[in-house]
Amino acid sequence: MALGDVLRSFATPASFPTGLTFDGRTLWMSEFIAQTVHQLDPRDGTIIRSFPSSPATRPHGMAFDGRSLWVSDSTGNRIIQMDPADFSEVRRFVAPGTEPTGLAHDGRTLWIADQDADQIFQVDPRDGTVLRAFATPGTDPEGLTFAGGSLWHTDNNSDVIYQLNPRDGTVRRSFAAIATAPRDLAFDGRTLWHIDSSTGLIYQLSLE
Repeated sequence: MALGDVLRSFATPASFPTGLTFDGRTLWMSEFIAQTVHQLDPRDGTIIRSFPSSPATRPHGMAFDGRSLWVSDSTGNRIIQMDPADFSEVRRFVAPGTEPTGLAHDGRTLWIADQDADQIFQVDPRDGTVLRAFATPGTDPEGLTFAGGSLWHTDNNSDVIYQLNPRDGTVRRSFAAIATAPRDLAFDGRTLWHIDSSTGLIYQLSLE
């Protein structure tokens, strides 16, 4: 088994899936055009629950901090904390860039990829204060997740998945994405999960 090999895949219930995160048991996926968030069974993609993404009008990236879900609203320029019990809003803050896409939580802070700025920001989740920022390796930054001391990041122009040093954004490793519209990433403690909007599939990928 090599880095990036597909372990399994299944179809999403979305026409334009963008965000993905793992809550320790299930996957959560955002649907950009339909403005919906789905909780999915990671064994086969069966829908467990669905919610309107409101107040996010264009839900993009997703993250889980151990208790709450986070969603980036790429047209509203907001980062929104949501209660996974009923998807009600807990708090929000203005994103540091103008088109936030990918989100990740490292156990303490949030990371935000911004498509307009071509940057990744580390922010305080209490109020969005920027702690650091660095340039992305590509020009169409999308998904983010935090795994094993690294940020994993997708770029929609290069169709590459990057492993980044979170201190400065240096590329540690990279591999070609499965398809041509790589969006978000999630980490389950062992493997990566990856969503692509061109195929409408979620892939489980090896990190070996």
